[in-house]
Amino acid sequence: MLVIMVMSGFRSTFASETVKGYNPEEDTRSRILKAALRLFAAKGYDGTTTKDLAKKAKVAEGTLFRYFPNKKAILIEVATQGWVDILTDLLTELSEMGNYKAVAQVMRRRVLRMQENNDLLKVCFIEAQFHQELREKIQSEVIIKMTDVAEAFFETAIEKGIYRPMNPKIVAQVFLGMFAIAGFSSETIITPEASPQALQEMAEGIADIFLHGVVASC
Repeated sequence: MLVIMVMSGFRSTFASETVKGYNPEEDTRSRILKAALRLFAAKGYDGTTTKDLAKKAKVAEGTLFRYFPNKKAILIEVATQGWVDILTDLLTELSEMGNYKAVAQVMRRRVLRMQENNDLLKVCFIEAQFHQELREKIQSEVIIKMTDVAEAFFETAIEKGIYRPMNPKIVAQVFLGMFAIAGFSSETIITPEASPQALQEMAEGIADIFLHGVVASC
């Protein structure tokens, strides 16, 4: 329950921090971000002009700068908010598991839903390589905070004897790292039309390795 409250609060806090200047009647900021996500995924950040963004969002080009100081700020918010949503959903579902060992089911559902976020994954994977500000924002606003929440979850499981004694922060980092690698796999970015069976096999394999390791039992 504590994890759910923290995640809900984090999503709300992040949203409130990023909607300054938001116009509830026209939803202009939201349209700009949605247009940017589609264009950055299709044409790349450098291949997208502010004129393209304005046309896609159906606003005047000058309107973009009433909501964002520059194009880079739009990129950073698109990627950061996207990862907040993806990881918040993952950790919320993890906290609601009826069984601490039901990681495979959670991972499978989350990986299957990764295909719905193909544009976001493309933007994060490609653009993070070229923009230090984006990497730093994701690290400070998403990775660190999400790791803290996951650490609390795994610490509780360790205290209950579900998982063997170990550093819960490292467990959290490994879990989120495996999930992120799955998200950036060829099945979700390069061939987003991959079969549900292939995604399910990948998800269950990751969960099995996470829970049981790779060394054969004696």
